[in-house]
Amino acid sequence: MSRVYVIAEAGVNHNGSLELALQLVDAAAAAGADAVKFQTFTADTLVSRSAPKAAYQIATTNEDESQHAMIRKLELAHADHAALVERCKVCGIDFLSTPFDPVSLDFLVHELGVERLKFSSGDLTNAPLLLRAARTGLPVILSTGMSVLGEVETALAVLAFGYTEPDRTPSKADCALAYASAAGRDALRDKVTLLHCTTEYPAAYADINLNSMATLRNAFGLSTGYSDHSPGIAVPIAAIALGASVLEKHFTLDRSLPGPDHKASLDLDALSLMVEAVRQVELALGSAVKAPAACELANIPVARKSLVAAADIRKGDVFTAENLTVKRPGDGVSPVEYWDWLGRVAQRDYRRDEKVEP
Repeated sequence: MSRVYVIAEAGVNHNGSLELALQLVDAAAAAGADAVKFQTFTADTLVSRSAPKAAYQIATTNEDESQHAMIRKLELAHADHAALVERCKVCGIDFLSTPFDPVSLDFLVHELGVERLKFSSGDLTNAPLLLRAARTGLPVILSTGMSVLGEVETALAVLAFGYTEPDRTPSKADCALAYASAAGRDALRDKVTLLHCTTEYPAAYADINLNSMATLRNAFGLSTGYSDHSPGIAVPIAAIALGASVLEKHFTLDRSLPGPDHKASLDLDALSLMVEAVRQVELALGSAVKAPAACELANIPVARKSLVAAADIRKGDVFTAENLTVKRPGDGVSPVEYWDWLGRVAQRDYRRDEKVEP
């Protein structure tokens, strides 16, 4: 298989601190991730002042604080983003950030020059933002948590229209036609990766439904990966074994820090272990051809067996179940031929344990 693209999701685990964000870049690079991803937003454009918190956010932050107030403390300034891009260049790791509004999208594309865009499950139905993203021409990674296949198809239709129609305002019917067109399908195959996801923090193992990743791949014929919110690293590694092309996982410098996502994130040791395991599984998946590996060839005569004399045999004796058996080594007559040898006449003397000869 091709190399899995591992995204270390810093998200908002910087707690609004540039210094913490820079440390997250360093940690992701040290762990061997391909990209470190942040989130680009302002509280005023992301949530209304009356928006409630999710249950996990109430459990991990001040329950009397609104979602708007919580989000405001997690903003990074545009200048902070520029500093993160520079640190990523120094560390040799890709910079990614999820935009949550058109201004943030334009900033990432036109000022920071990002090479791909990642959208959260919450924006799967944000058609205007997806259209704007597709019209940048950049590849899109789209998480699909909380969705059914029809909603994913609708999002893809919007992207298909955006990739193939640079100016015209679409209708739902226009998007459907773009999705059905050869040009639209080609653009999606070339540009879009879908991520299976369970939008809960942390997500219980019983709610992961990792087999849905294959459902997405089969339904849409696109590159498919996995965005993980489960505890530990077992599920992400399983996703790689099931063919994920992209893997995204939250991490933090300290799981005890205040903030909504730290407790559902990997610490730095676990992140390193996950990336190491991903690379090991990549190697282990290897080829779909069932044939001996080169390293096995020398072991064939050692591990396999041959037809040997179970007792001393005289020339002219008949081979029977009593005087013919199967033992190592495997460089003689294969035991597959055992029944064909029963009833044959020995052409020479054999001592016990001696391999028979054709």
